[in-house]
Amino acid sequence: MSKRPAWDERRLGRYLKLRDLNMLLTVTRCGSMGKAAAQLAVSQPAISKAIADMEYSLGVRLLDRGPHGVEPTVYGRTLLDHGLNAFDELKQAVQHIEFLADPTAGEVRVGASVIIGSSFVTTVVDRLSRRHPGITVHLLSAEAAMTYRALEEREVELLIAGIFEPVAAKHMDAEILYDDPFVVAAGARNPWCRRRQVRLADLMNEPWTLPPTGSLTRPIVDKVFHDSGLEVPRATLVASSIPVRNALVASGRFLTLVPASVLQFAAGNREMRAVPVKIPTHGRPIGILTLKNRTLSAVAQLFIACAREVAQSAVGRPHGARRARP
Repeated sequence: MSKRPAWDERRLGRYLKLRDLNMLLTVTRCGSMGKAAAQLAVSQPAISKAIADMEYSLGVRLLDRGPHGVEPTVYGRTLLDHGLNAFDELKQAVQHIEFLADPTAGEVRVGASVIIGSSFVTTVVDRLSRRHPGITVHLLSAEAAMTYRALEEREVELLIAGIFEPVAAKHMDAEILYDDPFVVAAGARNPWCRRRQVRLADLMNEPWTLPPTGSLTRPIVDKVFHDSGLEVPRATLVASSIPVRNALVASGRFLTLVPASVLQFAAGNREMRAVPVKIPTHGRPIGILTLKNRTLSAVAQLFIACAREVAQSAVGRPHGARRARP
């Protein structure tokens, strides 16, 4: 059996073109060559020929045709995975060139949980926009699992989130910005906010709103009460939506547990206050996550530098900014 010749730069440039890779990617996303042709404004035979030429050059089948449409084979998926990286690097290069030509403008895509996005990230955006008014930040604010997936799929350049070290250690770089303990929060006019000293036990019969069992923050909430020798109080409202819980607390009577940083930013400090109660310190480190070996755009680097400043000046870093343990 003859040995296949090695792929060098000349052969790659001759047989694998970005235009053809883009066609393969579009066909995979659309699920059919007809839909892909319409989206790319080319003929279907042109797409068929481009993919057939790639399959001939590589010596493997890239697509499987079935009753439910077109799907990539294991070879096609491998080519697409690396092709996406190539497209991403080219996009970053173009954006960097645009930034070098006009350092006052540019775009960055950032992911964050709802609570961090509506507090810490908005503060960073406000400060960054004062220095660079031409910069646009595209914020994906969603559930933690969705934002992690968006980073892995290169839909965002960086993520501001609670750092789960087992996840970050594998294929992400993680820099801790600040530690975020939980505090008891009440409406700004709630009488408990005017007390000098409060015990957590004093609040057990007050109306509470808490996250549901199974949410990321519920174990922290439960641990706060259990470590104080108390049962978790009955909640009048159990809701997964942080804005819903905060809106109820801001109305006046209700209490909840929130990360301390929420009350240090514009999203919370007008309508909610921390109740002066000493509770066991529980929380999680909040930091910046990026993909290893991914080149960050100049605007992303500006955003990260600004995030470090905000973390130091507005939140404080009791242990200093640091890398998560590998």
